[in-house]
Amino acid sequence: MKALIGQIRTLLKARYPILLLVTYEEDRVQRALADLCASEERALYQWTRTQGLIAFDGTEVADTYLADRALQAIESVDESAVFVFSDLDPDLTNASVIRRLRDLVRLMGPKKQTLCVMSDRVTVPRELAKDVAILDVPLPDAVDVSGLLAGLEKRHKLKIPADRREAFVRGSLGLTEREIKRLYSRILIGGTRFAEEDLRTLSEEKSRAIRKSRFLEFWDTLGTMSKVGGMDNLKRWLEERRMGFSDKAKDFGLPEPKGVFMLGVQGCGKSLMAKAVADLWQLPLLRLDVAAVFSAGGNEENSLRETVRVAESLAPVVLWIDEIEKGFDGRSGGGGEAFGYFLTWMQEKTKPVFVVATANEVRVLPPELLRKGRFDEIFFVDLPNVHERLDILEIHLRNRRRDPHDFDLTQVAEETDRFSG
Repeated sequence: MKALIGQIRTLLKARYPILLLVTYEEDRVQRALADLCASEERALYQWTRTQGLIAFDGTEVADTYLADRALQAIESVDESAVFVFSDLDPDLTNASVIRRLRDLVRLMGPKKQTLCVMSDRVTVPRELAKDVAILDVPLPDAVDVSGLLAGLEKRHKLKIPADRREAFVRGSLGLTEREIKRLYSRILIGGTRFAEEDLRTLSEEKSRAIRKSRFLEFWDTLGTMSKVGGMDNLKRWLEERRMGFSDKAKDFGLPEPKGVFMLGVQGCGKSLMAKAVADLWQLPLLRLDVAAVFSAGGNEENSLRETVRVAESLAPVVLWIDEIEKGFDGRSGGGGEAFGYFLTWMQEKTKPVFVVATANEVRVLPPELLRKGRFDEIFFVDLPNVHERLDILEIHLRNRRRDPHDFDLTQVAEETDRFSG
């Protein structure tokens, strides 16, 4: 949040007229904006559809429940101010409201005023596209969560061991501030007061919260490299980069790995390898259902923004995009906007989110997705050769508590030519 407030401070000083803050956390953002306005000596006004336009000192501006009236009232305010609007989305198709906003763009700059629109989605009328700066509000980071937990320890006279405290902080990433507070209250009510077993409660609550996103889910990293037969080049590549997210690598100046793209024949272990990467690197594994993003209807770009925000809040993390061609298949319209956003994020991302994408049908994918710079490397996963089929047979026999030496696996491997894993 500190970095975001720094950005907003710069934009206020540069007299940007309208900021769109994409977030679910109105209370948290309003508190931060109140502190910012106090430090910058700016007045703060807040508008909701149920309360109208209210100054920070509680003074109500009469007859401002309708967005059009509230925007009209802003025109008569002469002091340096920030106006926070929380329910403007439904009115952004109203020609009168759009006209008011365009008039305000011209009027607010000289008066050192900025309109901050809070919404859970990106909705910008075409007429305002050049005047709105869009900012994604990040979920609470480790510093924010640590502060929440410290306050709880002080109020309830708790003393959580340092290693367990770090586990609770790390495990709470990816949740909103309100979800974290509810979770910690639940743990306190349970009476265990942040014991070791409460980490499981935390994991369950977090899984439920992630599932609400509709497009992301936590996966247990049950797959390990020892259960993957063949793919020696890919295994070697991953082993060489397993320390890529460490502080030592960062201090040395090494760039963090961005991701790998695995394409090839169905049933040859691409999905298993994605799970094995998370296990090898000891990172959480998130699976993005890219087909659901494009079949749910609505704004696919907003859905991807929400997904990226959650994934980055959990970083470092492995983001597994299975069968990516089901979403990014060269479509146009809204899907094209989402695709553009994804490409930009892959190229410019700064948070340690390692993307493992898989595809069975590469011919339908736009060529720009496969360009160097999006992914660190592209691997083709072919049908296993005879030596790899031997590995696979041995792995499956051991999984079934059988001794591979009791079977003539060489003959089986030779007779399963052109079989998938």
